Amino acid sequence: MSTAEPLIRLSGISKSFGSVCANRDVSLDIEEGKILALLGENGAGKSTLMSILAGQLQPDAGSIFLRGEKVVLDSTEKAIACGIGMVYQHFKLVRELTVTENIFLGTKGGFWLNWAKMQDEVTQLAEQYGMRIDPAAKVADLSMGERQQVEILKLLYRQSTVLIFDEPTAVLTPREAENLFLTMKKMISKGKGIVFISHKLEEVMAISDNIAILRRGSVVDTVATRDVASTAELAGRMVGREVLLEVDRVPVELRQVVLKVDNLNDELLKNINFELRQGEIFGLVGVAGNGQKNLIETVCGLRKPKTDCIKILGASWKKFFSKMRWDNALSYIPEDRQGLATCQGLDLVDNFLLTTRGGFTQGPWLLREEARNKASHLVEEFDIRPPNLDAFAWQLSGGNLQKMVLAREFYRRPRLIVAEQPTQGLDIAAAEDIWNLLLKAREAAGILLVTGDLSEALALSDRIGVMFNGRLVDCFSSDDEAKVAKIPQMMAGLVEESSSSRR
Repeated sequence: MSTAEPLIRLSGISKSFGSVCANRDVSLDIEEGKILALLGENGAGKSTLMSILAGQLQPDAGSIFLRGEKVVLDSTEKAIACGIGMVYQHFKLVRELTVTENIFLGTKGGFWLNWAKMQDEVTQLAEQYGMRIDPAAKVADLSMGERQQVEILKLLYRQSTVLIFDEPTAVLTPREAENLFLTMKKMISKGKGIVFISHKLEEVMAISDNIAILRRGSVVDTVATRDVASTAELAGRMVGREVLLEVDRVPVELRQVVLKVDNLNDELLKNINFELRQGEIFGLVGVAGNGQKNLIETVCGLRKPKTDCIKILGASWKKFFSKMRWDNALSYIPEDRQGLATCQGLDLVDNFLLTTRGGFTQGPWLLREEARNKASHLVEEFDIRPPNLDAFAWQLSGGNLQKMVLAREFYRRPRLIVAEQPTQGLDIAAAEDIWNLLLKAREAAGILLVTGDLSEALALSDRIGVMFNGRLVDCFSSDDEAKVAKIPQMMAGLVEESSSSRR
């Protein structure tokens, strides 16, 4: 039953980091038995606001009310005690411990532990919310969806009444995402309040009751989901302009072969064969863990192939990486933009120089002023919006950080680009920018696009390859409607490997 007061009321919340205002006078209600979707472009202030609610950060101004009573959430422990918990995008579990051990870790109990009783409690709690999980399994052996269930059960065991989900489907398969939504519906049926942060607008429309939109730290719109006509309308509300939600993929003349993989095998990959030419995007899709990472790392020189089975720009793998020139060659845009693509403690100019030296050295000397001028030009050309050129990488939103990586890599005029999950975690406006940049780069390069977003792969790719269990199940034109319709079955291993994908 609803109460007169919301479960949580945020009133006039403001938070700044130096000269950067992350939240400005934000007021929101989180209601019992409802799902509030929190939307906004990267850097809009969503994460900061939820970190304040979860007790990780303290606001500079404003108040938080729990069922009408003012509370001070000055630690995560205090937030948990008030019934507020957060399911993070990057799970905070101990891989070596079991499901039960992770759930009970940090809770108070007696000196002696009754493991059988604890496991029964976990099983019963999971069943209440439509989850099925082995309480004795080690976390390291679980799928991403099962690990997320452990995170949820940790909060439910601690009697959380408000649960914050931060990009919860980013690492899930479609089936796991469906199961998560069923669990969320069970939660609200039991009076929980949920905050759902996502860039996937179809999911927001399907699961939420209300939507709040942040822009540049302020709430600019709140609306009942039923009053939003389409995802296009929702995207427009979010970014303040019309968003097309589609790209114009004009055919480009195919030129030289820039990547040839001929019978690549390793401990996971089995007989991988394909070619990639300048002027095309080859989209590689499949559930994570089916060999995509091994393939990318081998092509990019991070793994050594067992045989001479890869040619890059006409040279053997060994010759290419022993005599590689940075310019006009290979660019790699990794999935981990914070840990692998950039150095978070360096400013924009130094991050730009990580893979680029041409034109910015004189003998042993670095011509930093020239590099700074070029970085300034790229910031403008790629519409990157940092506080200033001296800003550290960690100060940039995900979208701006990704555009900075693309600007750096495209500056070298590569003929082969490997782009791994290039829009993961980005809002629709930032993703649209990345799509257009990739299509423009395709005019002079061949692009190997590895993505977990099937709609993105179909929108950008000229050809599609589907991976399952280390095999390239099939390769086909993205315009082949019959093959496209079978992609979900291919990803699940329900379709035999095509002769076109093997020799």
